[in-house]
Amino acid sequence: MKGDWERGDLRGHDFPVHLEALRVAGPTFLTEGFRATGSMGPNNSVTAIRQLEPFDGGSTGRKALLSVTYEHVDPALPERLFVKFSRDFDNEIRDRGKRQMESEARFGLLSQIPDFPVAVPRCLFAEYHVESGSGILISERIAFGADGIEPHRPKARDYEIENVRAHYDVLVSTLARLAGSHRAGRFPDSIMAHFEIGPAKVKARQDKPYTVDEVRGRVARYSDFAARFPQLLPASIRSAAFMDLLLRETPRSFEYADDLRTALQDSAGDLFAFCHWNANIDNAWYWHDRNGDLACGLMDWGNVGVMNMVTALSSALVFAEPDFVIENLDHFFDLFSEEFAKAGGGRLDPAALKLQFSLQMVAGGLRWPLDIVPLIERHVPDLGSVTGRFDSRIVDDEFLRTQLHLLTAYLMLWQASDPSGLIDWAIRRDEDALQSRQGAAAAAAGRGLDPR
Repeated sequence: MKGDWERGDLRGHDFPVHLEALRVAGPTFLTEGFRATGSMGPNNSVTAIRQLEPFDGGSTGRKALLSVTYEHVDPALPERLFVKFSRDFDNEIRDRGKRQMESEARFGLLSQIPDFPVAVPRCLFAEYHVESGSGILISERIAFGADGIEPHRPKARDYEIENVRAHYDVLVSTLARLAGSHRAGRFPDSIMAHFEIGPAKVKARQDKPYTVDEVRGRVARYSDFAARFPQLLPASIRSAAFMDLLLRETPRSFEYADDLRTALQDSAGDLFAFCHWNANIDNAWYWHDRNGDLACGLMDWGNVGVMNMVTALSSALVFAEPDFVIENLDHFFDLFSEEFAKAGGGRLDPAALKLQFSLQMVAGGLRWPLDIVPLIERHVPDLGSVTGRFDSRIVDDEFLRTQLHLLTAYLMLWQASDPSGLIDWAIRRDEDALQSRQGAAAAAAGRGLDPR
C-alpha cells in the first residue's frame, strides 16, 4: 500500500510507518535495521517474530509489543521489545503528536554511545521522516515487576510507594547526571547539534490570554467548586484566606505578566542543559544495584532536548504529593546541584534554582489549572457522591486522578511560592531597570551622545 513506508532522515534507512507494514516486513526488516544501527552484528539475524500485538497507552502514535528470536543468542540483545510509531492514522488527536518522536528517535541513537550516563531502554532501531512526521522506535521492553525490577508506578499514586523520598532522590540524581554530562561535553557534537535550542526570548509586550475580569471569573468558578466538593481538596487550598489570596494575586499575575516573564528569563541565566522533558515517576523504572542501593532508569523520551533544567525538574516533581514536594524542595535543589557538579557540569546555586521554580509557578498565572475545573466536573456527573481522592472512581480513572492531582498540586505550589512577594519584587525590579535606563539616557544626552 502506498504510504506504508518512508525513508528516514536520520540514517537514510527505509522503515514501516504502521503496525501492519511492520508485520509484513517481518524478520528481514528487523535484521537489516538492527544491523544498520549497529545494535546487532553482521553475523547475527532475527529469525522469527514470536509476538507482535498492539499495546494501548500513551497519548500519541501507535505502540506494540514485539518478541523475536535471534539466530545466535546474545545476552546484549533483548528478545522482548517495544515498538513506538509516531503516527496514528485512525485517530487525528493522537496523530497530532507525531512531531514529538523526532527528538526521541535522535535520542535513541545518542543513547547507543559508550558509557551513556543514565540507564535507558536499549535502542535497537530508530528512524524518522521529517516531512511526513512518520517515525519508528524499537527498544528494549522493561520487565516491570520481574527480574528485580519494581512494579510500574502510575502517575499521581505516590501514596502507594514505600520510601518515596528515596525514589525521588534517585530520580532527581539521574536527571542531574544527564544534564551535567551534557554540560561537561560528553555527548558527540554531531548528534547534539540537532538538539540545541537556546532559551526563548521574551517579547517586550505580549497579549494577555485573559482579561482581569475573566481571571476573576475563573477564580470564582474554582471557589464555587471547592465549596461544593470540599472532600476532593486539601483544606489549605479551600480556606477563606487562600481564596482571598487567589482572588487578589491571580489577576495581578496577569496584569504584571511581562514583568514576571522578564524576571523569569533573566533569572534563568545559564540553566539550560540536555534534559528529559517529562520525567514523571511513571516514565521511570527502579531496581536495586549490586550494592543494594536503589537505582533508576528513564524511558519515554519524546521532546527530549536542551531546556531549562528547572522546568525539567518541575515536570519530574509535579505528580508527586504536593506537600511532600514543598517539604523537600530545598533538599531536591541541593541534591540536583551536587549531582550536576559530580557529573562535570559545574557549579549551580540551589537558591537560583528555587527562585526560577517559584517564578515559573507564579508567572504561569494559574491559567491552565483553573481551566481544569469544568473538565473534572463534566467527567463525573455525580461528582458530589465521590467520597474523596481515594474513592475508586478517582483512583482507577487516570484522567480524573491526574487532573485533580494537577489542580491540587499547582495551587499548593503556587501558594508556597509567595506570589505576593514575587509579583512585588518583579514590579520593583522592572521599575528600577526603567529608572536606570532613563538615567543612562539622560547622562548620554548630556554628553551629546545618541542615547539609542
